[in-house]
Amino acid sequence: MAKKAVSISSALAKTQDGGIQITFTIPFEIISQTREEALTEFAKDIEVPGFRKGKAPLEKVRERVPTGSLIEHTLSHLLPKAVAEVINKEKLRPAIYPRFELVKAEEGEAWQVRAVTCEVPPVSLGDYKKVISGALRAKSIWTPGQGEKPKERSKEEKEQEVIHALLESFKVEIPKLLIDEEVNARLSNLLEKIERLGLTLDGYLASVGKSTDSLRAEYEIQAKNTIALDLILTTVAQEEKIEIKETEVDAAIAAAGAEPKVAERLNTPEQRRLIRGVLARRTALDSLSALL
Repeated sequence: MAKKAVSISSALAKTQDGGIQITFTIPFEIISQTREEALTEFAKDIEVPGFRKGKAPLEKVRERVPTGSLIEHTLSHLLPKAVAEVINKEKLRPAIYPRFELVKAEEGEAWQVRAVTCEVPPVSLGDYKKVISGALRAKSIWTPGQGEKPKERSKEEKEQEVIHALLESFKVEIPKLLIDEEVNARLSNLLEKIERLGLTLDGYLASVGKSTDSLRAEYEIQAKNTIALDLILTTVAQEEKIEIKETEVDAAIAAAGAEPKVAERLNTPEQRRLIRGVLARRTALDSLSALL
């Protein structure tokens, strides 16, 4: 009788705001085999007394590998493929790479790992040009008796009016996980700056009259607006069929990377994709500003 094949199973759950939770159950047979492969990789660099490098028995190698490192390395062999299969099967559009949480890792029993991510929120713009033109026109109408006729607005002022109109006219429900990611990134950047100045967080907060909670609440509002604006402008760029040429990306890298090392760091497929997105949103904003 043929032995039944074992495989990783998954359970998917979604939250109303677009959050995604995938719980993987990994049979111990798979864990055991993959862990051995991970130990074989560790063995190449670990020295065990009495054995030539890379020739020590795996159990001896295991004694010298931290448990956490072995678990992490084992799961790194399994989870990317498992996540990709669920994403393809369920036709998900994750906004960020999942965070993983080890739920259960008992010897001899199936392991459980929870992956948490969120989907890209849908953006419905309708006749966005008409909506934005109307909102901006209503604000800019001047009639005699209202005082001095306002002067011509600068490019920056027009852009700010467009941004305000976009955020007021189109509401996007942002997943909490996406907001938390942005807020944490802003807090991390702030802490780095504070440390470089030789200050403490408490000292900085006291100097600006804020608490940790009020600062986080402020960053949450900023994060919501930043993410919503990016999504709206990305959708406008798609609607307008805006395409950014490779030469434009090259020019942006050249402008940002005064040092060769900076330019090299920016000139990767992933960074070029991000730069292309920024330039597309910039072009979309310019096209909407031209409506004024």
